[in-house]
Amino acid sequence: MVTIKDIAKRAGVSFSTVSKALLGNPNIKAVTKERIWEIAREMGYQPNIAARSLVSRKSGAIGIIWPTVERGALSSLITKLNDELERRGYTTLLSISRTDAAIESFNRYRMDAVLLFGDHSGNRDELSGIGSMQSPLLVYGAAGSHPFSTVDVNRGQAIRLAVRHLAELGHSRIAYLGRPDGDDPMQTVKIEAFLDEARKLGLCVSDESILRMEGLETHDGYIAAEAMFGWPSPPTAVISGGVDLTRGIYRAARERGLRVPEDLSVVSYDNIPLMEDLDVSTTAVGVSVHAIASVIAEALHKLIEMSDEQLTIALEPEIVVRSSSTRLQ
Repeated sequence: MVTIKDIAKRAGVSFSTVSKALLGNPNIKAVTKERIWEIAREMGYQPNIAARSLVSRKSGAIGIIWPTVERGALSSLITKLNDELERRGYTTLLSISRTDAAIESFNRYRMDAVLLFGDHSGNRDELSGIGSMQSPLLVYGAAGSHPFSTVDVNRGQAIRLAVRHLAELGHSRIAYLGRPDGDDPMQTVKIEAFLDEARKLGLCVSDESILRMEGLETHDGYIAAEAMFGWPSPPTAVISGGVDLTRGIYRAARERGLRVPEDLSVVSYDNIPLMEDLDVSTTAVGVSVHAIASVIAEALHKLIEMSDEQLTIALEPEIVVRSSSTRLQ
């Protein structure tokens, strides 16, 4: 097993310097930290979290309670977030268990901080164990007000950007695909913004313009798009609630011989690199995963250093125009 002493010998520095660098001590120069971490990775060093906790009262580990391993956008975000946290000297531990079970585990391992994704935070029953959390907590994507630190995206503004973009291209019959069964506050915000912005612009939309579906996966998008294409007067443009739904739209369009954007303009929520690699390079709205990951990592670090502080951070979206949307002919 590789030890801190082994790394110190290879790096030509003291045991203390290596220990502080691996713990993210701000008194160690960034270039020195990076070099020590690079050597540690090359040597296959695995930190002993329990031992580290006893010495420093910090584990150097951050727990992440993640709702699902299936969503494309979340997968992209978690990968980038892990990179950002690793760059700051933290190890990440991931749990897809129920929130209360994850909290129990993370308390046992003495996490420096815990990140909870909003897909969990909407379930009040699952939040019952948060009072027992022994580490600073940050929630990403929590709709509404909460008594803990949050980072969130202005989803409503993202959808408004999509509506305006399509209206400027001459589209008036626009559908929104992204209304799952059940109560999902984060999706409700998008739907309300779609209807409000479209009506302000005098577009031909109604509650029927919003397609219902069982979930937010690719198959759900496919089934909803199939229904949409069967309308007497199908829309000339559609706004998708997420990348997985967009995949389903493209599949349904392809099977019907419809071309994007010639026959149907598409704008998708989820500003992730994957949007460039779909069937058609896709116009997207939202906050980039790089920006989200960077802000979350910095917020977690602040909470670790100042555990009594409560943070409320709202990120503003942008639109990235690509090939999937065009002017109505």
